[in-house]
Amino acid sequence: MKTIGVLGGMSAASTQIYYSKLCQLVRDELGGLHSPDLLIRSLDFAPIEALQMSDNWEEAGRVLNLHAKTLEQAGAGLILLATNTMHKVAEEMMEGVNIPLLHIADTAAEAISSTGLERPGLMATAFTMEQSFYTDRLRAAGLETIIPESGDRLETHRIIYEELCQGLVTRD
Repeated sequence: MKTIGVLGGMSAASTQIYYSKLCQLVRDELGGLHSPDLLIRSLDFAPIEALQMSDNWEEAGRVLNLHAKTLEQAGAGLILLATNTMHKVAEEMMEGVNIPLLHIADTAAEAISSTGLERPGLMATAFTMEQSFYTDRLRAAGLETIIPESGDRLETHRIIYEELCQGLVTRD
């Protein structure tokens, strides 16, 4: 089993879901006391979010690149980036890294296509819904992505940053 390097913390709430899901998948596959061989590098999201909001994606890519290299040096055999939005800088993040990135949009496209569906809805941060770094990969897999209207995109973005990223899940 390869050691999986998880680059997370963006947000910690999503990284916890990745960890939990990976543990469950390994238990389901191998049973007993098996668990995944993981290295988790959890970043402080506040500085990353500040780079997002100031449109400084170049610096964000540089920061993630340093941590992707750290995961590789620590023995990871592949990298998972535990966030949709930061896949915007996936190419920059992987410069000089010699292990693969399991790209979330490619994995999503594969899962969607396996069900026979062709028009997935996308609810994510405004960056992910409004820019093409994610939807282009879905389109390349033959999928036509449905994006919410402007007001719904704003509200979804707000909920992600002000609630979900902070671990707040309400009935609404």
